[in-house]
Amino acid sequence: MANFSKSNVPQFSVEVYQNEFLPAGGREVDAIVTVTSTGGGTTGGFPLPGADATPAPGPRRPARAAVVIMVDCSGSMDYPPTKMRNARDATAAAIDTLRDGTSFAVVGGTHVAKEVYPGGGRLAVADARTRAQAKEALRSLAAGGGTAIGTWLRLADRLLGAADVEIRHGVLLTDGRNEHEAPEDLRAALESCAGRFTCDARGVGTDWEVEEVTGIASALLGTADIVADPAGLTADFTRMMENAMGKEVADVALRLWTPVGAAIRFVKQVAPTVVDLTGRRTEAGPRAADYPTGSWGDESRDYHVCVQVPEAGIGQEMLATRVSLILPDPAGGMPQTLSQGLVRAVWTDDLAASTSINPQVAHYTGQAELAQVIQQGLNARKAGDFDSATAKLGRAVQLASASGNEETAKLLSKVVDVVDAATGTVRLKAKVAEADSMTLETRSTKTVRVKR
Repeated sequence: MANFSKSNVPQFSVEVYQNEFLPAGGREVDAIVTVTSTGGGTTGGFPLPGADATPAPGPRRPARAAVVIMVDCSGSMDYPPTKMRNARDATAAAIDTLRDGTSFAVVGGTHVAKEVYPGGGRLAVADARTRAQAKEALRSLAAGGGTAIGTWLRLADRLLGAADVEIRHGVLLTDGRNEHEAPEDLRAALESCAGRFTCDARGVGTDWEVEEVTGIASALLGTADIVADPAGLTADFTRMMENAMGKEVADVALRLWTPVGAAIRFVKQVAPTVVDLTGRRTEAGPRAADYPTGSWGDESRDYHVCVQVPEAGIGQEMLATRVSLILPDPAGGMPQTLSQGLVRAVWTDDLAASTSINPQVAHYTGQAELAQVIQQGLNARKAGDFDSATAKLGRAVQLASASGNEETAKLLSKVVDVVDAATGTVRLKAKVAEADSMTLETRSTKTVRVKR
């Protein structure tokens, strides 16, 4: 990726929320790390905390960006025929939203990937002329063929990899299951593309697999959503592209350094969505590891870090982990440290201090459980295990109500009849629209920020 001058990097801050007190023999430290970026563009993440979060002074040039839009052109996109037209219109709207100077391409995806515009293995540069040409080229998009999403992603990677830009981003639309390549082929493509570009994924209609679409977005640190009615594609694509144009810096890593005897148990993004980053650890020197966070604009995100520390005596204290935000130097030089925070451990015999649960930790532990029990409940419902489904979805209703996650509560109410939200007493609805079930599943990982 291209190098960043310090003047072009947004200002980052790190805040740590934790109860640092442990009882005698205590070894597990939990902390919520809030990362805030200011001075970039506008994104779809959480609004910045506090009215005084203002951009850094002075002129800023927009980050150079490249975008590849991957449009499903498989045969199922002709059912109904308006679906393909909606996809063309949405892609045209996304092209119109591109900032002047953005490199871009459009790929048509079936069982193979085809360059629709500009072709020749290259990217176009957005201006009035190339936008008009690209929208004219969209007329050639027609439905026919199968679905092999891994080939779409690999072509996008080749196109984006040739661009000397700071932000590389993909937008992927599908309406069906990935039936024309083996699951391991898609996994291999995602592993190959991970860390090279970010990607937002959308499923249109109700004939696609939620796990496939959310898996793509998770692997490539993008967003996933359902557009049940194809008529909503234009508005959704416009919002996605506006968010992409707001990104100012890519490849920011959460670096965790631990002292001798301490180890990271897990790292999860917990807001605005739940994403487990634990398995994406890359070593970064003695006792340090990096976890990817993707691209940033003006936004704030929360991460749950859990550290296992060695036992210590009452009155002792130690640094459990040092949290740093790191911007790598693509030339292989010293990385830039954007901000830092500290997670501490203090052993005490004060029972009230050591048993107090930090409100942020408690809130996001509940939000992670909420996402988990929704998935478990929906899976049990699909399998015909209605007792388990009722119990799990009832627990989800209880958690959503207690945490103030009103959006998830509304989605749950389309799947269950709520008798008592506080106790999680529910009844499964006899009939549930497929779109409602898929929307709940797709958006189950979206969280609300703790009220401070």
